[in-house]
Amino acid sequence: MIPGVLVGHHHRVEPGWATGTTVVLVPAGAVGAVDGRGGAPGTRETDLLDPSNLVQQVHAVCLSGGSAYGLAAADGVMRWLSERSIGFQVGAQPHHVVPIVPGAVIFDLPMSEWGNRPDSSFGYAACEAASPEFALGCVGAGAGARVGSLKGGVGVASATVGAHQIGALAVVNAAGEVVDRASGLPWLPSLGTSAVALPQRKPDGLNTTIGVVAVDADLSKAECRRLAMAAQDGLARAVRPAHSMFDGDTVFALATGAVPLAEPRVFALDALCAAAAEVFAEAVVSGAREATSLNGVTAFRDL
Repeated sequence: MIPGVLVGHHHRVEPGWATGTTVVLVPAGAVGAVDGRGGAPGTRETDLLDPSNLVQQVHAVCLSGGSAYGLAAADGVMRWLSERSIGFQVGAQPHHVVPIVPGAVIFDLPMSEWGNRPDSSFGYAACEAASPEFALGCVGAGAGARVGSLKGGVGVASATVGAHQIGALAVVNAAGEVVDRASGLPWLPSLGTSAVALPQRKPDGLNTTIGVVAVDADLSKAECRRLAMAAQDGLARAVRPAHSMFDGDTVFALATGAVPLAEPRVFALDALCAAAAEVFAEAVVSGAREATSLNGVTAFRDL
């Protein structure tokens, strides 16, 4: 994605299991923010990201399956970071730290046998696997994802905006569709330009798209939040309907601060926000495009 930002997956895709965890790791710290639009969110440490609150930087974002149970995966991320003395300094010794790990979950419980869901070991293993290069599709938190009638997954996209690099990672598990059921055409042409016949929709309540948009710019928490808000516009372009009462759509923003934001800041920030919407929309498309059929749920590539 962005220099200084690593991504790791851990999942179980086997009989009785289709779920996992994805960690976006920033060991050097990054300014963080969040924007939530869905009516059924499952989140952790999002209040801390309010611009008026104390902590300015986060060290990882934990994205997981398992609904609210999956929030436990962040405990493993905290353990991995604390073993390396990475976190918010709260004492005199280098290891006196509290890692800041906000997170969000998708509802994928029907894809596994009851009781099979991510725990802290998933978060720890995802950190161990973190790298600048990583797989897409039915991996990590996208293992059990669905998007409307189709299989969902993890997708990414990136762009260059002036001197800045911006990237997005989406775990696509929306109640809405990436394809217009009336015409069979994808909402965004980058997913395809031919009409497809969607399979019958299963009303099993699978929902929520979560993700991260990251940039190398030097942003404040308030500016970061504008980036997360703009990324939600991209979600609404790629999935319709979006932000429903049955989705917990949550997007985090990370700014590593490696490149100063050009003056006047407001115009440079606006350009980044426009790009955030574009890359998040394309990350959603990527998640649908890279997914493979699983557990009787058809992938777009197989239509």
